[in-house]
Amino acid sequence: MDGGKKRLINKLVHSCMIGGEKTKSRATVSKTFSRLSQTTPDVITLLAHAIENVKPTREVEKVRIAGTTHNVPKILAKKRQETLAFRWIVEAAVKRRIMSQRNESFDQCLSAEIPEASQKRGSTRKRRDDLHKLAEANRSFAHYRWW
Repeated sequence: MDGGKKRLINKLVHSCMIGGEKTKSRATVSKTFSRLSQTTPDVITLLAHAIENVKPTREVEKVRIAGTTHNVPKILAKKRQETLAFRWIVEAAVKRRIMSQRNESFDQCLSAEIPEASQKRGSTRKRRDDLHKLAEANRSFAHYRWW
């Protein structure tokens, strides 16, 4: 396994971690990967596609100009793109777990969310598209960027 794949796995483990319990987070991620390996032979590639499809390229930043606050679009750095993608996938899995009628574990919800993201569907992709629409709608304020 090369460094990029290890980095993806570590970032997923860190994103899933609650209260500094890394061993529980590692166990959850390994359960998720074992569930995904039943349907897909290469789980790491599936995760990479999911992250690639969910990564936003731009976002809006609130800037106060002359007493009014404007949403100014800005381009995101690669690290921030990946961080947002991981965060959104984990948040969607948590929300799916809360909203599910039957008692599903977090690894079940996460293993359902990753393939949806890799197929450009689901709530995480919708969140990305909504952010891009907001940045596009506020494109007229782009001249307020000072960097």
